Amino acid sequence: MPDFEKVADPEELADGTKKSILVDDVPSLLVRVGDEYFAVEDVCTHDGQPLTDGPVSGCEIVCPRHSARFDLKTGAALCMPATEPLPTFEVETRDDGVYVRPND
Repeated sequence: MPDFEKVADPEELADGTKKSILVDDVPSLLVRVGDEYFAVEDVCTHDGQPLTDGPVSGCEIVCPRHSARFDLKTGAALCMPATEPLPTFEVETRDDGVYVRPND
C-alpha cells in the first residue's frame, strides 16, 4: 500500500477553501470542510473540466462548467449531467500537517 504524502500545513486552508495538489502525479484538490479534509481528483467526470474554480458548499463541490455536484466524502455524483463518481483519496490529519495516500 502506498505511503501517505504531506500536502498541506495544519492551518494552511480555511474552512470551505481548497488547494490544488498532486497525488501520485494526478491533479487533485484538497478541500477543508470544518475540521475535516477531503481529497478528490480535480476533474469533473462529466466532461473532464477541472473543479478548481468550482464553489464548495458544505460537503459538496460544484463543477463551474455545467453545475454537476459531487459529494466530497464519497465522490458520488449528486446530479446530472455527471453520472460517474469522482475518485477520492484517503486523508489523514496529523499534528504537523495534512497527508493524503494515493490509491493502489
